Parts: sequence; structure tokens; C-alpha cells
Amino acid sequence: MRERFQLLMVQANPVTGDIAGNAAKARAFHAEGRDRGADFVVLTEMFITGYQTQDLVLKPAFRDEAIAAIGALARDCAEGPALGIGGPVWQDGALYNGYYILEGGQVQTRVLKHHLPNDAVFDEKRLFASADVTGPYVVKGVRIGSPICEDSWHPDVAETLQETGAEILIVPNGSPYHRGKPDLRLNIMVARVIETGLPLVYLNMVGGQDDQVFDGSSMVLNRGGKLAVQLPQFDEVTEMVSFTRGPEGWQAERGTIAEIPPVYEADYRACVLALGDYMRKSGFKKALLGLSGGIDSAIVAAMAADALGPENVHCIMLPSAYTSQHSLEDAAGVAQALGCRLDSISISGAQSAVGEALSDLFAGTSPDLTEENIQSRLRGVMLMAVSNKFGAMLLTTGNKSEVAVGYCTIYGDMNGGYNPIKDMYKTRVFKTARWRNANHRPWMKGPAGMVIPERVITKPPSAELRPDQKDEDSLPPYEELDQILEGLIEQDLSVADLMAKGFERETVQRIAHLVAISEYKRFQSAPGTRLTQKAFWLDRRYPIANRWRDSSGA
Repeated sequence: MRERFQLLMVQANPVTGDIAGNAAKARAFHAEGRDRGADFVVLTEMFITGYQTQDLVLKPAFRDEAIAAIGALARDCAEGPALGIGGPVWQDGALYNGYYILEGGQVQTRVLKHHLPNDAVFDEKRLFASADVTGPYVVKGVRIGSPICEDSWHPDVAETLQETGAEILIVPNGSPYHRGKPDLRLNIMVARVIETGLPLVYLNMVGGQDDQVFDGSSMVLNRGGKLAVQLPQFDEVTEMVSFTRGPEGWQAERGTIAEIPPVYEADYRACVLALGDYMRKSGFKKALLGLSGGIDSAIVAAMAADALGPENVHCIMLPSAYTSQHSLEDAAGVAQALGCRLDSISISGAQSAVGEALSDLFAGTSPDLTEENIQSRLRGVMLMAVSNKFGAMLLTTGNKSEVAVGYCTIYGDMNGGYNPIKDMYKTRVFKTARWRNANHRPWMKGPAGMVIPERVITKPPSAELRPDQKDEDSLPPYEELDQILEGLIEQDLSVADLMAKGFERETVQRIAHLVAISEYKRFQSAPGTRLTQKAFWLDRRYPIANRWRDSSGA
């Protein structure tokens, strides 16, 4: 009877749609496992296609190419350890989310996913059929059960595998990050271990894919839920796990125990990783942004510098007649501290030209929000021109508070290909800026130290579109606004619920109205890093034309 089992866990970053590239990565990891004496090399859910594929996997040509690539991979990896890899399965006229076990030059077995997540960012019932639960497969004499991702969040699949003879549970995942996710996963996996009495390997991918960030945090649990291995959050790593058979069955020897970072660091790194991967996977090497001297553009500039390197970040200041001297100084201070290029392009001449062109049509009217928005849209035109000319991706810099209430100009400051702080409220932006000033990590490509000057953090926020303008002229203080928004958006509270928490009915109703009428802007906004379970896009899907308003609390 076999007494030792060597498992190579691969916590890696596949690229959605790059079937050939993902297959090449799989071959390299298999070779590593062979060289290190592994019995089984395990990759994550849908690794061959990347994850999530959305409707791409429904294209027969794409599906067939992925399945053929797995067949070729089986032949190429005939010598050495078995290989587990996720990919689509086409069987009896239905498409499944599957996990392939390759050994001896062949596909030895395929595990098919039973529970299909259909909430938050997941829509798998649209894509895949649900399969019946099956028993374990055998690798090198060891009976292994593999609940695929969502299957491990329910007790029935693991219970069936245990009852049909599984000795170890290996769970391949594509589990995206949100605040608190590592603890949530740990608690659920401990429950599966306690219920089944089996050791469990939880393997998650890393990397950014559009708005989602996969954070790794893979782990191995022994009986009783004792942690034997904790892989780092967000890093691509491999880990050899040694299982030994004892009187009570298999047990993993203690390996890497990495610390999961606190939430402000995790959020910041999620933004940096998401931005860097979005650029890399979309074919961009350089980023461009409008640097206003305010906190939002400053934190985005820092994230871009940390993701791409300061030499690949081009900042542009676009002053108007209303731009203060301290904003000019603060923008220069941020660019200098980060080591990024800064240019200045005045919009005053363009603003005058547009005003003159519209003067006859606007005769007899008073300047209002229209003229303010012209400034923002002129900035958008200038930035997009530079983006087009030099091939740099324009980043947009609106925080979640602004995006929620529509305090952003469509076709103006909303222009851009990606927004790393789209799911970060303003009050959190301030705290994140202070965290970045006080901390530096090896994965940051930008410099250490105070990269966001103190005045940028402490001065009253302003769009500077009219004389002496402040955000709080037309909005509650951000401390109050963000609490109301978190209640309305994250917690789905009613006006009456928020009144019970001490907020004024008129204020809550006005904010709720702004959120409702800004849906059309969000529908056209750039994607951005998902940090919460109610990020704007897939997590929260509201109609654009919508007359309902909450009248509770009257």
C-alpha cells in the first residue's frame, strides 16, 4: 500500500482566450512537477481557457480548440506525474465545466461540475449544464475527490465523494476576491473537512480578468480543519505538498504558511494587480491619466506606477481659468514623488472656442452645469487624443461615491479604458492613500515613501469647474454620504431603514434619487476593480429607465 503522495499545487495566472499560452504554461508546470518528483500536478478551474470566459465558451470553435488542446496536453505530458486541469467538456450535446485528469498520454477521467453559481459575478447556468455527482478517481493508487469550486460550497458533493471512497479532496477553483473572502473560504472549507473527515486541498487561481481579481490564497487543511499550507494572496507560486498515510488516513505535512494581508493592503494590491493584468492582457504597456492635484487621480497614479513602473505612466495636467495654484503644485508634487512624466495642456483656448461656437445658440441663457461639463469634456478630448497618438491606455479616476451619485461627466472625466478605484468609496480612498504613503512592498514598482503629498489628502475635494467650488456645496460630507451609499447599495436598505439610523429623510431620498438617475452613466463607464460584493456592473444590475423611487419613511 502506498504510504506517501506528492502533490504539486500550481497557483497561477492563466489568460482568458489564450488557449495555446495556457497550454504552454501547463506543460511547464508539469515538467516542474516531474523534476521535483510529484505524483500529481494540479491546476485550477477552466485553466486551459482562462476564467471567466463568459459567452466565449459557447462558441463551438473556441470550445473545440480548448478540448483539442487538452488532448494534445495529455499526449505531451505522458511521462511523469498525472496532471489535473480545468476546461470545457462537450458530452451528449451539452457543455459542462469540467476537470480533466491526464495520465499516461490519455485523458483518464473527467469530473463535471454539479453546482453552478448564478449570483454576483457568476452566470454559469447560462453557460453550462449541471452534471450528476460522481465518485472519486484514482491517481497513483490514491482515491481523490474533486468538487469543482462551487461544489465545495455545498455539503452534498463532498459527502458523496467521502461515502464513495475518496481519501483526499482536491478542489480546483476560480474564486474572485472581495473583502473578507479569504476568511469566508476558510470557514467553508473547514466545514467540509469536519463533515467528511478528509484532508482538503483548496487551489485557487490568481490574476485580473476585467473587473474581477483572483487572489489565490490557496490552502491545505488536515482533519479537524488544521491548516497545513497557506499560500500567499495574489502571488503566482507552486508548492509541493507531501501527504503521508497514517492510521487515520492521509495527512499533509506542514508547508508554507503565508500571512494573508490586512484588508487595506489587499484592496490596494487587488487594484494594482487588476490594472496591470488588464493592461497586459489587452496589449497595452503604457498608461495615461489626467492628474488634477486631487486625491483620486493621485491614488490612481500611484497604482499605475506600482503596476507598470513610473516610466510607463504619463500624467497630464489640464488647467482652466478655475484651476488653483495649489492644484498645479500638488499635481507636480505627485508626479515628482512617483517619478512619472507630467505635461500640462491648458484647456482655456479650447474652452473659449467652444463658448464662442455656441454663443448664438446659448444667447439669453445663464452659465450653468452645461459650461462646467464642457470643461470636463474638453479634458476628455485632449486625453483621448494623446492616448490615440501614443498608444497609451487612458485611465479614468472616479471613486465609487462619485460614480454612485453621478458626480462625473459622461464623455468627459469618465473617458478611459479602466478605473482601478471604481469600487472604492471616497472615504476609503483617503485611508488607502495614507496606507500607501506609510507602506511599501516588493511587488510595488513605484517608489517608497510619501508619494501622495499630505495637502492632497487633507484639502477639501473640488472639481474646480467654477470659482471656489467644493464637493460639499452640493453633497453631504463624504463621511455621511458614504454611509448612506453603503446602506443603499451594499446593504439594500430602504429610506426608512436609513432614517432609523439617524439620517434625514430628505437627504437620503435625494441621494437615492441621484443613484437611480445615474444608472445610464454607469452603464457606459469603464470597467474597474471589484472590491466588494456590490460593485457596479455584474454584482448590481438595475434598469436604466426606471421610475420607481423608495417612498418609505414618509
